[in-house]
Amino acid sequence: MVNNIEVIETLAHTLKDYPEIPIVLDPVMVATSGSRLIDEEALSVLKYNLMPMAHLITPNLHEAALLAEMSIDDEADMITAVARIREFYSGHILIKGGHLGHVSDDLLVEASSEGDRYHWFTQPRVTTENTHGTGCTLSSAIACALTETADISMAVTFAKDYITGALYSGLDLGFGSGPLNHMWATPFKFFNN
Repeated sequence: MVNNIEVIETLAHTLKDYPEIPIVLDPVMVATSGSRLIDEEALSVLKYNLMPMAHLITPNLHEAALLAEMSIDDEADMITAVARIREFYSGHILIKGGHLGHVSDDLLVEASSEGDRYHWFTQPRVTTENTHGTGCTLSSAIACALTETADISMAVTFAKDYITGALYSGLDLGFGSGPLNHMWATPFKFFNN
């Protein structure tokens, strides 16, 4: 979580030395409870200093709403949010739809010189309370997949399969919203099939 200007500027300054590395940025700005974790000034630095360096951003619905300065209640709003995010960010966008309620559809927008390509990753909700860290794990799995393929859609597909398996495996630790089962399979098993 990068929620203050000093950390954001330090990251941006450091990452400039590694332009060949595809950066996957999960903008953790809103807690699952809906509480905002970043102030307006830090958000501006994130949007205009760090995000432009990212190969892919992976906001959840609350974070995409904050970036787009609108509410997002359905799939149509997700598409509208992409257009607003495009005003300051030109890379790939994955809006995670886990908070839609009825489904868990994610929208991947692939940036290209020919224009944006939209891909929906549709799936039913996995019934589990153990979802803590789902977004962070998805972003990490995408980053891992990008070490094996430059195809962003394929990387997201592999990562989504990994996350879905981690949710379905049914790990139940502690009380409340527990973690996913990260050990159900290694992400790279998908590349060997």
